[in-house]
Amino acid sequence: MKIALYKFLPIVVLTFLMVSCKKEQEESNTKEKFTISDIMMKSTTFATVKPEMLKNELRFFGKISADKNKMIEVYPVVGGNVEKVYVELGDYVKKGQLLATIRSTEVAGYEKELQDARSQVQVAKNALRVAQEMYQGKLVTEKDVIQAKNDLSIAQSQLNRMNQTYKIYNLKPGSIYQVVSPISGYVIQKNINQDMQLRSDRTDNIFDVADTNDVWAIANVNESDINMVSLGMNATISTLSNSDKKFYGKVDKIFKIIDPETNAMNVRVVLNNSAALLVPESKATINISYNENKSMLAIPSSAVIFDNNKNFVMVYKSRENLETRQVEVYRQVGDIAYISGGLKEGEKIITHNQLLFYDALND
Repeated sequence: MKIALYKFLPIVVLTFLMVSCKKEQEESNTKEKFTISDIMMKSTTFATVKPEMLKNELRFFGKISADKNKMIEVYPVVGGNVEKVYVELGDYVKKGQLLATIRSTEVAGYEKELQDARSQVQVAKNALRVAQEMYQGKLVTEKDVIQAKNDLSIAQSQLNRMNQTYKIYNLKPGSIYQVVSPISGYVIQKNINQDMQLRSDRTDNIFDVADTNDVWAIANVNESDINMVSLGMNATISTLSNSDKKFYGKVDKIFKIIDPETNAMNVRVVLNNSAALLVPESKATINISYNENKSMLAIPSSAVIFDNNKNFVMVYKSRENLETRQVEVYRQVGDIAYISGGLKEGEKIITHNQLLFYDALND
């Protein structure tokens, strides 16, 4: 019995090996026959490996600030009791829109001056009319008429001054001072509430209104990095409130002053904010990039697949011929990955759907 078993054992092993080889060959053939379908081909995108100037990137932290050239601080011109506040922090207001009303004893004084000026004009007009009639009757001299005209001119000047005061300060009957917006924009600061008592000698502003169509990204540059930043460098900005969006601009001003507390210098990037996505005083990450004096092969960073602590790309040769290629990533800056090994100039790689193909060919 033992002799029979030993006799058939090589045949069993040989059969098992043949079946295993056949199965591996079938699996290999299945992988080799992988083809991109017409539907997948429509949504698949490609990029050509080509040399580009090597970029480097510096990362700084800072904040979004309103354009100081388009921001107005609103101060109360009189003291008094705040009767009503019509806007809240963050509201959009138009130029001339009513922000708050203040009832003031100072305005009451202006009202009395306005009434007095009107009375003086009326008195001067009557005096001039009397002087002209008496001059026609030879009862006064021409000098008296000239003096009456001069008195009327002075009274009218005083009345005009009071009317201009009312217009400039937006004073209204009833001892009311109206606070209006000097520009169109957003209320980015509010230091006033209903029923608040405002002192006439108050030096703090009660509103800040800013036109935020353009905003500033202010980066705090460390003292050790100052010489690496220059005007015109490209900048990419991201904020916590818009983590999925990037905002682009250029360094347009370097403030040559170092804050002694932070040992940092401010760098400004002007950003278009017509969509109102960037909020003043919000925290921001500012990445400033610059070119180095050499070039390297570059591909879109979205094409790189990171798996098992290695980087791969899918090289496209034809719909039936895809290759999983390991690559060496030298540096990644924004949307660009610089490759130091694994690819040749002119090769075509897949930038969309590459993960699907990678999984299909490497499972």
